This record gives sequence, C-alpha cells and structure tokens, in this order.
Amino acid sequence: MKNKHLVPAVTSLPQSPGDEADHRVRRYALTMGIRVVCFGLMALVQPYGWYTWVFGLAAAVLPYIAVVFANAGSDSTETTAESPMQQIDAPPTAPVVDEPSDPQVFTVHEKHRVDE
Repeated sequence: MKNKHLVPAVTSLPQSPGDEADHRVRRYALTMGIRVVCFGLMALVQPYGWYTWVFGLAAAVLPYIAVVFANAGSDSTETTAESPMQQIDAPPTAPVVDEPSDPQVFTVHEKHRVDE
C-alpha cells in the first residue's frame, strides 16, 4: 500500500492578499483618472454635441464602476492553474539492517592531569 501525501504546488497558489489589494487600488486609480479626463473633455471640447453627453455620462458612471471593481477582488475560477494540492508518492523506506545482538558499548574515562 502506497502512502499519498498532498503537497501544495507553489506555482498554482492564489495571489497574496497584499498583491491583490495593490492591484485593486491601481485599477481604481486608473478608472478614476479616466473619469477626470472625461470631466476635462466634457468642459474643454468645443463645439458641444452628443459626445459632450457621452463624456458627462462616463464621468457620472465611472465612480460606481470603479468601486464595484475595486471591491470585487479576484475570482478564483478565472485562472486555469492546476490544483494547489498534488499527490506524490512517499519515498521508499530504507531496508532494516539487522542489529547485532550484543551492542558495543564505549566507555570514556577522564583523568585529571597533574602538571609536574
């Protein structure tokens, strides 16, 4: 009977919480930067037309989108990584060597050396 041990594969572990939070903050900042650009284009692009309404709508809706994406986190089903638990065979056990019936005992005696 073989023993199976479950060992996590380092390459398939999920992203660390700190890295995931940094990624979400960068995505939020990018979305809010696009919102600022939309505000600027809405006010500066002349003559006003249908695109002014598109820029205004984008500037109004992007905060909601940014917050939803920032709070969503990562979805574990979107990655195609292998399972973090893999089964590997245990190494074979070493053969048992017959021990001598009469074990050898070493005794160490220490003597104080007297300097002459």
